[in-house]
Amino acid sequence: MNKLLIALTFLVAIASSSTSATAGSAQLLLDARTGEVLASENPDSLNHPASLTKMMTLYMTFDAIRRGELSWDSRVPFSKYAASRPPTKLRVKAGDAVTVKEAVLGMIVQSANDAAAAMAEKLGGTESEFAAMMTTKARSLGMSKTIFVNASGLPDDRQITTARDMSTLGIALLRDFPQEYKLFNTKSFAFRGRTINGHNNLMYRYKGMDGIKTGYTNASGFNLVSAVRDGDRRVIGVVMGGRSAASRDKVMEKLIAGNIAKASRGSTLLASNSTRVGMDLARLGDDVPVPAPRQDAVAAVIGLANASPVAASMLGTAYAKPVEMAAADVSSDVPALTPEAEIPLAAPKAEARMVGGWQIQIAAAASAKAAMDLLADAKAKIGGPLNDRDTYTEAVTRDGSTFYRARFTGFTSKTEARSACDKLVKNRYDCVLMPARG
Repeated sequence: MNKLLIALTFLVAIASSSTSATAGSAQLLLDARTGEVLASENPDSLNHPASLTKMMTLYMTFDAIRRGELSWDSRVPFSKYAASRPPTKLRVKAGDAVTVKEAVLGMIVQSANDAAAAMAEKLGGTESEFAAMMTTKARSLGMSKTIFVNASGLPDDRQITTARDMSTLGIALLRDFPQEYKLFNTKSFAFRGRTINGHNNLMYRYKGMDGIKTGYTNASGFNLVSAVRDGDRRVIGVVMGGRSAASRDKVMEKLIAGNIAKASRGSTLLASNSTRVGMDLARLGDDVPVPAPRQDAVAAVIGLANASPVAASMLGTAYAKPVEMAAADVSSDVPALTPEAEIPLAAPKAEARMVGGWQIQIAAAASAKAAMDLLADAKAKIGGPLNDRDTYTEAVTRDGSTFYRARFTGFTSKTEARSACDKLVKNRYDCVLMPARG
């Protein structure tokens, strides 16, 4: 599987080779409750993430803790490679180790490159394998243009992202790890007799800002992702390619101050693990982007090559299990995705049951068969509220790429559908609830 992940990253890099990243000015302010873009400038331009990369390394670390693979007291050894990463760093010697908590704080407060590399080796075996895992996770979260090749953000021309993708990652950290996210508000911590201070100066003085991350390399310029709360409004701001830390901070202040009043009030984040968000999004109908956390490696490559893949995870939780593919399924030829004509897109029985009822969507896939397989897998694992439900797929095409929505239908009430969604989410499936169309 690790070899497959590396192959995926390689293929995605090839698919994107025609577009290079520059330290160009980009900014975006996102309503964290609805996903509405409140203001933007070049939100989809390719830039280098620099230390914003560590947001994903931290996401992967929090996920490993949640799954029981790590604890806060687990030891993170520093190899010769990790210890040799250039500053900023914790300056841990090769052969020594720190706790997961120390590594996390090192990445958040000091932006420690050695801690990021050590964590990558802890979780992925090697940093390159971990970077491939990061890229795969980025796809599942909906970060369609991001490629990671290291865990720290140290300069590498292949490591690219966009302001829009970074806002998606910011939302994911808030949404999926609300307790762990609080660590991003840490201003300093004690480490082996030293006090390590942070340098996210804007966060320390801007009311309501409680994270997330700064970043800088010569190639990237000065980057910043900020999360701000104003009463019951919640926004994520991204500024990339700043000429200095001070000018970047001024741009962020202006971006937030000038637009946060447009944000919606509420208590739920976009794409929360709670099915309530799915219900809120249901009012948008079927024109909303399709959640596609299970798109396979080839689909991810094609989507990136087309520069506009199906927008994943703006509707779904990050906890859907990816489909494991055989290595043979990842071809350097990158074949085009075409509808599978022999597989019906909607069974007549399912369409009949849809009238006046409710339906739920769990994923989107690269083929109708893959969508049906996902539905069968979910029904086998969940049972209960899904046993007597009809399954059907529905094709959607965006910029030449066709995907297939995987849905259960036949729920007679919203309460019944919500109950099924609750059980799916508890079992780490995506679930979006919506009225069935007549």
